[in-house]
Amino acid sequence: MLTLSEYQALIEQAPILIWRANKDSLCDYFNERWLAFRGRTMEQELGNGWAKGVHPEDLDRCLKIFQDSFKKQEIFEMEYRLMRYDGIYRWIFDRGVPFYKDNGEFAGYIGSCIDVTERVDAQAALQFKLEEELRVLKGIIPICMYCKEIRDDKGSWNQLEKYIMEHTEAEFSHGICEKCLKKHHPEKYYPEETD
Repeated sequence: MLTLSEYQALIEQAPILIWRANKDSLCDYFNERWLAFRGRTMEQELGNGWAKGVHPEDLDRCLKIFQDSFKKQEIFEMEYRLMRYDGIYRWIFDRGVPFYKDNGEFAGYIGSCIDVTERVDAQAALQFKLEEELRVLKGIIPICMYCKEIRDDKGSWNQLEKYIMEHTEAEFSHGICEKCLKKHHPEKYYPEETD
């Protein structure tokens, strides 16, 4: 069993940002990690002071989720950009859960936040790469209806495989479909008929 001082140290030094809001949805506590991340004092963050650090593009959505959840007393999760002590916005994953007094009366919310900037940046880079690949591949590609070669933007005709390999990261492995096996190698497709 933890002593009170051990419990307080656990809350203050946990590697996550922790906050609490009263039943009026005003924040009344932030742990040391939150305050160090923000580079602000408890007094500056109290009430709705913390919202001054939310990126302007995320603020309305963030506050709507926060307020709607309070009204319903439901767990919420959201991501938003929060300004760090150095003036740089970092993506935060915030999860809030309602808490209750011993008599069952709603007392407010307790929340925890983690910095997920690296994951969000990796997802954005992957999305950009996928969109770039689609941009390269979309549109009309001139292809010969007989030999299936593709005309590139310089007017040269290329094998389909070469064109795709030059415009994507795709690689090819070759095989023979049943139709072509039957046409080009009937001895392998119908071995008993060629004896």
